[in-house]
Amino acid sequence: MGHTIEQIAAALGAEALGAVDLEVTGLAEPARAGPDQLALAMSEKFLADLSKGAARAAVLGAGSDWQALGLKAAIIAPRPRYALAGLTAAMDRGPGIAAGVHATAVIDASARIGAGAAIGPFVVIGRGARIGANARIDAHASIGAEAAIGDDAVIHAGVRIGARVRIGDRVFIQPGAVIGGDGFSFVTPEKSTVERARETLGKAAAPAASQSWTRIHSLGSVVLGDDVEIGANTAIDRGTIANTEIGDGTKLDNLVHIGHNVRIGRDCLICGQVGSAGSTVIGDRVVLGGQCGLSDNIVIGDDVVAAGATKIFSNVPSGRMLMGSPAVKMDTQVEIYKAMRRLPRVMKTVEALQKAVFNRGQND
Repeated sequence: MGHTIEQIAAALGAEALGAVDLEVTGLAEPARAGPDQLALAMSEKFLADLSKGAARAAVLGAGSDWQALGLKAAIIAPRPRYALAGLTAAMDRGPGIAAGVHATAVIDASARIGAGAAIGPFVVIGRGARIGANARIDAHASIGAEAAIGDDAVIHAGVRIGARVRIGDRVFIQPGAVIGGDGFSFVTPEKSTVERARETLGKAAAPAASQSWTRIHSLGSVVLGDDVEIGANTAIDRGTIANTEIGDGTKLDNLVHIGHNVRIGRDCLICGQVGSAGSTVIGDRVVLGGQCGLSDNIVIGDDVVAAGATKIFSNVPSGRMLMGSPAVKMDTQVEIYKAMRRLPRVMKTVEALQKAVFNRGQND
């Protein structure tokens, strides 16, 4: 299905120029664009690539001379990357789940399926579960007993949603994610080596004792707010007593692990391979770069940004920019890194001074 330049620009709130009735059927990089595709040349560094492709229309940044680039039409986007969100949404064909309920789906008689919901092959929906209107659930997903999924949610193939999990409206869950598995919570009858290490900071070198780990069962659940997105193979553990909670608009990347009782605020961005231990509280609009690690029972304030691989072991005030392991202020970590690069040269200087002092002492 095609869209005219005028239609696309109107949907984006952008300016359309030239042959606005020109129709395009998809998006492409400038060098690879065909005559029926809209080239994405939103950065100046991509403008030269337009001559390598066959695009007749392109999305350009403000100030670009579309006619000099040999185009018949253009869409001028003042904030190009934001425009890309709207463009890709318009062109996304979705997971292709057929309307209605597939014949191979297994749905408990007590489950309630909202109007317009689409249920794919081999989906299993448990006792008392509620599926919202226009929700789409792809093949081989499983929805536990008494779970609730909001309107317009998209649950991709192979997702596992545990019992009593609550999911808001317009939530996207990518393939293989597990929402509502038990938390990793165990205790020993006697004081464990972990407890002793925390109390003494490793100073007490007590011999290792036999210890047996006993499960603390997870009675809480998981609550995802509206407009949350969960990446492929991400795991979010249910709470021990209270629920694990993810606030409205928060986005989790692939392979993220959120431990039991964690609470994450609104509009956060949690990148790939981030791991948060249990009972940590994360504020609103927090950004955690890939492979960040968070210790348990700490509080991360609002608007914190942590660079990739940052390891956070203590509370963080709102607005702090972090980097490093252990985490420090970003500008401090840059200075530490510079100092470490100078360390070999400094050590040579120290060795030379040591030799000079030694030789002087020998001569005195």
